[in-house]
Parts: sequence; structure tokens; C-alpha cells
Amino acid sequence: MIKLLKQLYWDLSHRPGRFGFVQWILREVPGNFGLELRYRFYRKHFAKVGRNLSVSQGVRFRNIHNIAAGNNLSIGDCCFFQGAGGITFGDNVLLGPSVMIWSTNHRSDDLSKPINQQGYEDKKVVIGSDVWIGANAFIMPGAQIGDGVIISAGAVVGAKAIPPHRILAGNPARVIGTRGAQSETSSPSQASSDPSDSKT
Repeated sequence: MIKLLKQLYWDLSHRPGRFGFVQWILREVPGNFGLELRYRFYRKHFAKVGRNLSVSQGVRFRNIHNIAAGNNLSIGDCCFFQGAGGITFGDNVLLGPSVMIWSTNHRSDDLSKPINQQGYEDKKVVIGSDVWIGANAFIMPGAQIGDGVIISAGAVVGAKAIPPHRILAGNPARVIGTRGAQSETSSPSQASSDPSDSKT
């Protein structure tokens, strides 16, 4: 029991430990009251954050001081962020439930050491503006996601650059379409549907 109390004292004596306990308490506060509490708390800890931050229930942050966001960031239930390597969001970003964004990973190159003794490698994640990331997607360290991108539910995006307005799906994620492409072209049947085009 004494050992447990010492561990609690140690955690509460340090800023990351205190942050973890407050985050634990705030995670499950429901309703608009919970949204407002989380907004007031988290906006003080981001590296930078714009207007209208919305953090739903169950969200977890690590190294939040390395996370920066523009205006209108909406975070769905139970998302999890590891900001050690840096995460940057543009404006008007939507995150579905249980999205994970990681900016650090274990090193594993040295075969003479166990992986858990090789430390970590940080790689910044950059997410542009007007991006929608679906439920259970995983954004891995080093991902660079352009403006207007849609990432489908369950997709796994690796350390690569995604051009603007692409639609991604799968594991590993691949481009399955481009936003606006369908509306920019019309089919032959649509082009000749005007009765005045017919010859008599």
C-alpha cells in the first residue's frame, strides 16, 4: 500500500502525471458540459489551437504540447494521439471515432538488442485543411496528408505524402478516387440527353 501511495505521489508531483489524471477524469464527462470542459482544459495544452476545438468523450492525448491545430478541429469519440514527434492539423478537420495518429515509433534496426531497448524514432505528421478521417483509421508516423483528403474507415496510412483531394481506403491505404472527379466529367448519355440535339 505504501508503495502505491508513493507512486501516486510521484505521478502527481510531475506535470505529465497531473495531466494524465485530469485527462482521465475529463474523458467521460458527457454532453455539452463535457465538451466545454474539455475545450477549456485542452486549449491550454496544445502547442497552438484555433477556434472551435471539439473533443468528444474517451479521447486520449500523449505529448499534447507537440500538437498544433487550426480552426474547427472536431475529434470523435475515443481517438488516441501520440504527439511526441509532432502533429499538425489545418483548418476544418473531422476525425471519426477511434482514429489513431502516431508520430513516434520503436526503433528496430539493431538486431543485437531487443526492440524495447532501442529507443524511439520521431516523425512529424502533417494533416492539411478540409480533411475527413473515418472511424478506426490509423495514421502512422511521417504521414503528410494534403488538403481536402478523405481517409476511409479502417484505413492505415503510412509515412508517405498524399496529394490534395484524394480518397484513400484499405490497409495499406491506397488512392481509390479523387474528390470532384465525377462532377467534372459527364457520361455520353448525359451529354446527348437534350431533345434538341436529336436529328429528324
